[in-house]
Amino acid sequence: MITAESEHAAASFEPLRPKLVRVAYRMLGSMADAEDMVQEAFIRWMKADHTEVREPEAFLRRTVMRLCLDQLKSARRQRETYIGPWLPDPVVEDDEAEDVTLPLMLALERLSPLERAAFLLHDVFGLEFDEVAAAIQRDAAACRQLAARARSHVREARPRFQVEKQRGLALARAFYTASRSGDMKALGAMLKADVSAHADGGGKRPAAVEPALGFDAVMKQYEQVAAWLRENGSTLVRVGFVNGLPGFITLEADGELQTTALEIEEGKIAAIYVVRNPDKLRHLH
Repeated sequence: MITAESEHAAASFEPLRPKLVRVAYRMLGSMADAEDMVQEAFIRWMKADHTEVREPEAFLRRTVMRLCLDQLKSARRQRETYIGPWLPDPVVEDDEAEDVTLPLMLALERLSPLERAAFLLHDVFGLEFDEVAAAIQRDAAACRQLAARARSHVREARPRFQVEKQRGLALARAFYTASRSGDMKALGAMLKADVSAHADGGGKRPAAVEPALGFDAVMKQYEQVAAWLRENGSTLVRVGFVNGLPGFITLEADGELQTTALEIEEGKIAAIYVVRNPDKLRHLH
């Protein structure tokens, strides 16, 4: 039976849902898993004794974080058998993400679940260590140590070069045009000498199973891509920021979407991240 209390509980949850999804996604790198964790938190919220909850947002953030810590254990086992490079689900926005970009999310993958949680809650979301401790069920001193270890591991993944928004989007458009038309001279002029290219097909769509490392390897790969595209085509859907990096969405010849994100350093492309796994692109349709 729907009561006034349950209606109020549901109504109080909905404004917090986007924030909770944001927390869960940055923990898990999967939008579908993040939404599942938040929905489970909603179910628990509806069953909770709300007279005992002084701060609903803090209560729900703790609930989501604990669910994510459990989920990470099984997710890591699944990634041991993942085919090819693993990339987080692409989130496409009109503006840069200020807190967690794709390179940082990849660096977070190398942390333990508790290090990842402490770093995100304190360094990214700005919580005091007392609240971090309550969320991950460790004392505040331990949380400080976890965050410090995480910080030392991910320091290099923090953006070292700020890219002006319109310059980043213009470079993304130019990369799309050159890579699809086969203008290798224009493409090469955009790349750093130590550029890398990473493609996540998850074994469900064709994609290189190893990253291409260095200018020559990336140029060779895109020569092959351009030759294939001349016969099959690719349609630009949208230019924007993919996990905080300039990039774009395309509709490929097989009818599936694809995202491309470009890490830019000193005005040139340092890394290319392509997501082709259809399971990771469903939320973009």
